[in-house]
Amino acid sequence: MNRKTLTLGEVADWMDEQYPPELREDWDRVGLICGDRQDPVTKILLAVDPTEAVVDEALEWGAQLVITHHPLFLRGTSFVSTDTAKGRVVHRLIRSHAGLFNAHTNADAAAGGVAEALAEAAGLTAATWRPLEPNPNHPELGIGRVGDLPEPCILGDLANRLAEVLPDSPAGLLVAGDLDREVKTVAVSGGSGQSLLEAARESGAEVFVTADLRHHPALDYREESGAPALLVPSHWASEWLWLPRLATALELWVGEHNFAVETRISKIVSEPWDAYIPTLTSGSLDL
Repeated sequence: MNRKTLTLGEVADWMDEQYPPELREDWDRVGLICGDRQDPVTKILLAVDPTEAVVDEALEWGAQLVITHHPLFLRGTSFVSTDTAKGRVVHRLIRSHAGLFNAHTNADAAAGGVAEALAEAAGLTAATWRPLEPNPNHPELGIGRVGDLPEPCILGDLANRLAEVLPDSPAGLLVAGDLDREVKTVAVSGGSGQSLLEAARESGAEVFVTADLRHHPALDYREESGAPALLVPSHWASEWLWLPRLATALELWVGEHNFAVETRISKIVSEPWDAYIPTLTSGSLDL
């Protein structure tokens, strides 16, 4: 049986069905960033960030479409010259007849999206989870998830299990809380979850898994009575977990429709950091 040709527009429409744009936050930018909807697509690269290195990887492989979680221009722009890295990304993709599509907070909120990938990695039971911050128009969906582990465990064991499934990252996994504390209810939010600290506490969670917590808010939070323990992976690592789920869903759809398409997850670790070097050894704070 001859395999059918897939167009960029058909992939974009499928992405919008899976991760409806109306689920995005008001400040967000999601959808087709550049590309011709009529162009054929036979290779799709999936990544968290639309960096120059990711575009290099995509074009060297021969991809006609890059799907990322983060937008290229979150706050808009007036210039796309090659004087800037983002401008060079646009020019290289257009010259190569390749498209760029992103699903950001809509993918955070949707079923099967970023939050549920992180919830699954944390070991939550799907039947128990609910949105941490429900969408006003779709309260069954929304940013983050909160739910229960199949069995209570101690915080240290939960942290170790999560560390085993997160992609390798220079930032590692930070822990705030008694490692011997028994926990069962866990809240998660991929990416920056600082604005959800109070929602996590009010949810009844005993642990909150999220990234990008600043020093003073996290320190103040720990001082509050009843505040959940904190597990803090890097921003990139917490959201990368969605990519294998997206790849599986794409491959199932492609197979059902007999499209001639390959998918690949980027090997680029788009952390801002390159290495972690411990600065203290046990007992070195003795003054």
